[in-house]
Amino acid sequence: MKSKRMRAGASALTAVLLLGACGQGGPGGSDGDFSDDKLVLAVLNDQSGVYKDASGPNSVKAVKMAVADFRKKYGDKAVVDTIEVTSTDHQNKPDIANTKASELYERGGADVILDVPTSSAALAVATQAKNHKKLFLDVSAATTALTGAQCNKYTFQWAYNTYMLANGTGTTVTENGGKNWHIVYPDYEFGQNMTKSFTDAIKKAGGTVQGTIATPFPNENFATFLTKAGSSNPDVIGTMHAGGDLINFVKQFNESGLKERGIELAVGLMLITDIHSLGVDQFAGTMFTDAWYWNMDAEARAWADRFRAETGTRPTFEHAGNYSAALQYLEAVQAAGTDDADAVVGELEGKKLNDVFLRNGEIRAKDHSVVHDAYLVRVKKPAEVKEEWDYEEIVATIPASKAFAPAEASGCSM
Repeated sequence: MKSKRMRAGASALTAVLLLGACGQGGPGGSDGDFSDDKLVLAVLNDQSGVYKDASGPNSVKAVKMAVADFRKKYGDKAVVDTIEVTSTDHQNKPDIANTKASELYERGGADVILDVPTSSAALAVATQAKNHKKLFLDVSAATTALTGAQCNKYTFQWAYNTYMLANGTGTTVTENGGKNWHIVYPDYEFGQNMTKSFTDAIKKAGGTVQGTIATPFPNENFATFLTKAGSSNPDVIGTMHAGGDLINFVKQFNESGLKERGIELAVGLMLITDIHSLGVDQFAGTMFTDAWYWNMDAEARAWADRFRAETGTRPTFEHAGNYSAALQYLEAVQAAGTDDADAVVGELEGKKLNDVFLRNGEIRAKDHSVVHDAYLVRVKKPAEVKEEWDYEEIVATIPASKAFAPAEASGCSM
């Protein structure tokens, strides 16, 4: 097949921020290699709710950074003329995510959907990816079902999952003396899957989960749930909440008097924006598992400096993960010489790589889990903070081979 070559000097990065502005290119395709004369990368996420800071509009900007870097690298040797970045809000609702994904693939001309926080929403998008035979690179949802029981050929889980989080935090806190747990979780796919993964890790490390409490999602008032969790006098209360819900939970835990009774708080998922929002003093000493940290090495910091120049803030691991996923998708299209989804999947499967986000990364062919090094971190005390956003100390690196469950244990059958 002939490759479609980029015309020299063409300005190809087109930011399309409204779904209605997306559209198919000219009829007939592009020299037989492309379904139209462009690539469309669609970011589907929470633009206004509890996860907007962790991902949200700044994930769109991260994807645009990837497109710009791809253009800079290949210039007129790139295989497609125009690359569009489009975005829409799924409001953390699986029914809306399902509808939006279908619209993006069918009417928006999306070649790939990226990001998609909220596990129930991500599972809906994965189904649409399978039905439309188009790619879905999930970055911000954690359920292991994406690469397990509900895996499919066109879905990849890029950044993390509940096993990775539990294997780091649940195991370490239990081995360090937090033997008896009470878990409080949001009552949807993410919270349910997190509770299962943490329970497995805690038991494996010799601990016990005394009880679990489901809360509405989203939620603002956790006082009753905290009182109930504390009534069994556990060593640890584990919160499986994230984003705005996590911020509310931690604030109310710190005001509840449970800490003064010697009960420890363990956080299942936390991002640097959570720490920044509530204040480092509210989280000081908290251990958690991170997929990436903006100041972990010179390469990460250099990219984070670029990101801050674009956004005015430091990136979460979800922002960096979206940059990585978009860039590696474009590299796969370049290598395949086509946007044909099956050909691009073939380029991605089994690929080993290192980039700004991934360290010792591998895109597993068996289950489409992207495995990489993970990090056990501690939130610094206020006196240890040397600059704004300097909130994390990496205590240990968890090698990729140990951070994620083996592929044969995933339950995936493509």
